[in-house]
Amino acid sequence: MEMEMEMEMEMRAEEDIEIGEDITPPLTPLSFALHDSLLSSHCSSCFSLLPPHPFPPLHFNPTFPHNPHHVLSSSSSSSYCSPLCSNSDSPLHMSSAEPHLLHLLQSHPSTYPHGDSSDLRAALRLLHSLPATRPSARIAGLLTNHHKLLHHDDHQRIRDGARAMFLARKMRDEAPNVCSDNSSSVSPDDAVLEEAALCLVLTNAVEVQDKTGRTLGISVYGPSFCWINHSCSPNACYRFLVSPPPPPCSAEKTPLRIVPLGQGIQIESGVCSNNVFIKECGSYGPRVIVRSIKRIKKGEEVTVTYTDLLQPKAMRQSELWSRYWFICSCTRCSASPLTYVDQVLEEISAANFNSSSLSSDINFDRDKATHRLTDYIDDVIDDYLSIGDPESSSVRLERVLTQGLSDKQSECKEETSQQTYWLHPLHHLSLNAYTTLASAYKIRATDLSALYSKMDDHLLNALDLSRTSAAYSLLLAGATHHLFRSESSLIVSVANFWSSAGESLLTLARSSVWSQFVQRDLPVSNPSSTGKYRCPNCSLVDKFETDSFHGQVRHADFDYVSNEFIDCVTNFTQNVWNFLGLGCQYLRVVKNPIDFSWLGTIGQDIVRYSGTQVASKCGAERRISGSEAEGYNNQILKKALNPCHEPD
Repeated sequence: MEMEMEMEMEMRAEEDIEIGEDITPPLTPLSFALHDSLLSSHCSSCFSLLPPHPFPPLHFNPTFPHNPHHVLSSSSSSSYCSPLCSNSDSPLHMSSAEPHLLHLLQSHPSTYPHGDSSDLRAALRLLHSLPATRPSARIAGLLTNHHKLLHHDDHQRIRDGARAMFLARKMRDEAPNVCSDNSSSVSPDDAVLEEAALCLVLTNAVEVQDKTGRTLGISVYGPSFCWINHSCSPNACYRFLVSPPPPPCSAEKTPLRIVPLGQGIQIESGVCSNNVFIKECGSYGPRVIVRSIKRIKKGEEVTVTYTDLLQPKAMRQSELWSRYWFICSCTRCSASPLTYVDQVLEEISAANFNSSSLSSDINFDRDKATHRLTDYIDDVIDDYLSIGDPESSSVRLERVLTQGLSDKQSECKEETSQQTYWLHPLHHLSLNAYTTLASAYKIRATDLSALYSKMDDHLLNALDLSRTSAAYSLLLAGATHHLFRSESSLIVSVANFWSSAGESLLTLARSSVWSQFVQRDLPVSNPSSTGKYRCPNCSLVDKFETDSFHGQVRHADFDYVSNEFIDCVTNFTQNVWNFLGLGCQYLRVVKNPIDFSWLGTIGQDIVRYSGTQVASKCGAERRISGSEAEGYNNQILKKALNPCHEPD
């Protein structure tokens, strides 16, 4: 994506665009590649799941004569979901030297000891698709950042990757049995074109995700997408179409509604046409569509985000600089003081405990506290993803959310106070914890339900776990919606989290465990009727059914629909929240997962519900009195936990 300041490209709206409208047709990529781990389970052309009997690449005679396929192991080949995908992608797959690279890395892993090879394979495909060229600041109209990246900490990975690409292309052209033992003889001058192509991919590639948010691979698109600049408060987003391609040269209904600023350059519109940048037009690969999330006036710049908008400013700036080499100066980043959203996303409080008292601390080292809390949360999440122990991860995350994190580095002296750090409930680490807890509790419930079939304490425990998972999903959606009220560009995250929360609640209501439970102990109607439930307090169901018949919700009704939706959910939540959070210490602190007006009393509630276990000396613990806990909730702590006025 575009980011070089001295020669910045940008895209502007060619006409007035309402919220929720497509800005581009489905755009096909210049290059793309699945992640290594998905080559055996997903189609290498469209990225969709493979059928039980996938289709192999076509075994055609490529342009290059010295290319015996028998030297390439079967694991080095791509697989496809249909003959159409195989026919469209196989020629490029074979001719680009992609299978030669996979074979090389499989037989000689030391050639590229840096993990996933999707960046390298996408660069090989790009090189073969483009006209022969010399390295330059731009290739196919896209910035390479070649010289900048070679002075980056990741330069060795680029050098090694370029050498591996060079050897793979040499295997394709001359000697199929060339091996990585010769990689040391490849000089940087030999692989300079490969370096430039790899840098282009690293600079411009986006991660392709499916509807669940799972990352499948990477893709590089042409200027009509990559010239769209970044903002931390963007007015557009993008989504991927992961499905078999349409018939070649099929007409697209949506026109390209953006143009480059001050550039007399014709860029691709997503339909087959002659183009100054690409050698040939392909209709395969994961397609991308840009869509407005705010109203955009004619001539206004169209922007998307290159990073996670639920990160605080410092993290966004660090990521943008390390990956794209620019400092964001959008309205959100330039705000002084920080916006409400950026304040609460990094808000931390601290308290000092000793043998006789406890007190809030507003002069603590925030950088140190942030570093310690970040390390702790990230370690737990990493362990959960790699080791897969959901119970241990749940316990550890809820402990730090409820009891805070003690500063273990303080001196072990009886008179020395110990500092404890707490995360604000809307802190970005808290949001990450809610996401992980919702997943961990869901897995625990599923595993337990699979082991037992009869109604007993085990299945009741599974119901409790499902209930807690749904509660954390609802809390995550409500917390993000609260932030969305101050930063409307968070609408994509909000929509995804509300969808997940709704699915969790429906899964709970429709589960066999719930069915057995309510039939035995509760006078509740048949849960199978949940899908037919119509809220008596609003007309949203009727409205959505009418609008779906006519196409989509009218843009003028968006604010009304959004407000009525949240009012309906708020009323519903008041009736079920105590039940969902029953038995969970941290969820008892959260008085309402939608309305966060209770934040001013969070200091008192955290201490009350944490078990009030504090350390006094050398790891010894004592229980503080109720009066001490009340004293802890003073005006200074309230201000620290709720630093700015909650938005109306």
